[in-house]
Amino acid sequence: MKASAAEVADSASLKEVVVTGTRYALPASDIANTVTIVNRSQLTAQFQPSILPTLMQQVPGLMLTSRGMMGYGVSGGAAGGLNLRGLSGGAGQLLVLIDGHPQYQGIYGHPIADSYQTMMAERVEILRGPASMLYGSNAMGGVINIVTRAVSRDTASTNLTLGGGSYGTAQGELTTFVRKGKFSTTLGVQYNRSDNHRSRMGFEQYGGYAKVGYEINSHWKTSADVNLNRFSASYPDSIQTPRFDAHQWIMRGVANAVVENNYNRTNGSLTLYSSFGNHRIDDGWKTGGTPQPNYFRSQDALSGVSLSQTARFFKGNRVTVGLDYQHIYGRAYYTDKVTGDEVASGKMAAKSHRDEVAAYLDFRQDITKWLTVDAGARVDYHSVAGTEFVPQVGIVTHPTKGGDLKAVVSKGYRNPTMRELYLYPPSNEDLEPERLWNYELSWNHRIKNVQYGINLFYINGDNIIMTTTAPGGGKRNLNSGKVENCGFELEASWNIDSHWSLSTNHSYLHMIEREIPAAPTYKGFLGGNFHQGRWTALLGVQYIHGLGLDANGDNVCDFTEGDFCLVNAAVTFQACRCLKLWVRGENLLAQRYQLMYGYPMPHATCMAGFSLNF
Repeated sequence: MKASAAEVADSASLKEVVVTGTRYALPASDIANTVTIVNRSQLTAQFQPSILPTLMQQVPGLMLTSRGMMGYGVSGGAAGGLNLRGLSGGAGQLLVLIDGHPQYQGIYGHPIADSYQTMMAERVEILRGPASMLYGSNAMGGVINIVTRAVSRDTASTNLTLGGGSYGTAQGELTTFVRKGKFSTTLGVQYNRSDNHRSRMGFEQYGGYAKVGYEINSHWKTSADVNLNRFSASYPDSIQTPRFDAHQWIMRGVANAVVENNYNRTNGSLTLYSSFGNHRIDDGWKTGGTPQPNYFRSQDALSGVSLSQTARFFKGNRVTVGLDYQHIYGRAYYTDKVTGDEVASGKMAAKSHRDEVAAYLDFRQDITKWLTVDAGARVDYHSVAGTEFVPQVGIVTHPTKGGDLKAVVSKGYRNPTMRELYLYPPSNEDLEPERLWNYELSWNHRIKNVQYGINLFYINGDNIIMTTTAPGGGKRNLNSGKVENCGFELEASWNIDSHWSLSTNHSYLHMIEREIPAAPTYKGFLGGNFHQGRWTALLGVQYIHGLGLDANGDNVCDFTEGDFCLVNAAVTFQACRCLKLWVRGENLLAQRYQLMYGYPMPHATCMAGFSLNF
């Protein structure tokens, strides 16, 4: 769903410049990989505090698990699992980036869904298929790159958005932008809370974002930003096995400092970045059990340096050289609830760290006006997993005006996490990286106010880490799994006139080797937008077929939820130049459905509020 019909052609244009897939600005139509762009007007059209519900609508093949109106959580009962083409972000196979830098826990290796707030996002670029050549481990299924907000012209403005609705849900956001000459600042704070539709499933979140930029001269500029999120979430477990007094207190943060250069024949950047977290979890107790005497505690951080430089040596040529270094730190332990003293528990109480250093080279050459070849390779050394060689080759052709035919062959990989290597009884210090190959063919076409794209893909991989019965008995993490998926994805939009627009996307996934939880066979979305005078109305219909759920917690789909259709709508009224009134409704057909086994989703819900600009 788009913000207004007049913005459709520009917002979804395949000619829009992106940085994901190349690490430098390039039109999406010139990139061999399949990239979907969701810009700010789309992210804010329904006044969602999180970017994830919008991405689930706009991106073919992307599935998001959820358990209520707000709050994803971590640990047992966690939602917010991102699944793309049958590869899961919860397992670290789908990488989330903020301004090109990885965001995952040092211990568990998966992203924290509650951290990705609309407040900080200018746009989101989703690369479907492996991106390990550029971004290393965890990008074997694709990347979601959140590009943060910045101010491009002299201005001073503030926005306040407040809303409330079903189940005691409330959301609030205050952002301000100032640019004066070479200086620019972006500041924002956010508050969200909900009781949700089940008892013992409350959620509360505080967030803040700040970014400062300075243009040194016409060739050099620098910026620094920090994003902090603190949230608490209760979880009641599944309806089959209810849990009491289970609660999570989470603090997550991201900080970056960037220096960029841009000359006539070369451009690049140097970035220092860090993501960090502190987690306190009470696992509660089930019926017939007793309260936990200890809190589970974990601390983790991922800090790194990224250097890349692109040069154009002759006509139609671009060569990118990059160096990446990461230090990954994690510590998991227990503390006594009464005394606060640390309770030792073998490896759980031990500190762990890993280092990773990589170099990559990407060579791009225009052979003719209608043919471009792109080839690259990465050499990655991991202090535990060893050395990995990651190649990628792509071809882009423009056989007709407005038409792009692309083909890409790429390798993806994922290093085992600290949890899989060292923590809990199934751990195995001899694990090797997961690996896969992806083969993809795509066609994109623009005809006046209509554009569409379709792509076919085939994924084949082995060494997938699974918890299985080891030789001699007992559960153990082993490189025993395989993945073989194929399917197609379709995107299309039509800017009918200045009042009406339509957009749609569809995906079909055939899992040949084994079924994966939270990966539907078919996922489709149809969105319509109407804009007239002060009124804007949006309607979206999403249909899910063949969604497998993990009933036993063993990552095996032995329960399938019935098909369901979700209808969402939003209406905005521009009351005056500075004031918008809005209302949105979700699941308006009151469908009974689950995205996680044992967690029924709410029936029809409603939120309303206002947005004030001054």
